[in-house]
Amino acid sequence: MMKRSILPVAGLLAGLLALPLAAKLPAPSDEAKAKAAETAAKTAHGAKVDNYKLCLAMDRVAAGYQAAAKKAGKAASAPTETPACADPGPFVYTPAGAASAPAVAAPAASAAVARK
Repeated sequence: MMKRSILPVAGLLAGLLALPLAAKLPAPSDEAKAKAAETAAKTAHGAKVDNYKLCLAMDRVAAGYQAAAKKAGKAASAPTETPACADPGPFVYTPAGAASAPAVAAPAASAAVARK
């Protein structure tokens, strides 16, 4: 009987101790945001690569099925037309700020030339 009354008290105590951990975290730094964006881009590229590999595997299975049916003398249904497998290529990450940085530097360089 004593053990049953201790469990709710222990749970309440654990909940009270966890309250400071539930405090709001500070906003992430620009570096952390950039790293998160790069990680998201890598994850998205990985999904594209996985879909490409799955597409190739499905094509191999379909070709094997068609060949086996033809070899056995069975009439296999015509393959369903699907879009060709698109290779996503290697992962290349271009940060959002890097694309606009050269455009900002170019007017400053032309202004320096105009002063001479």
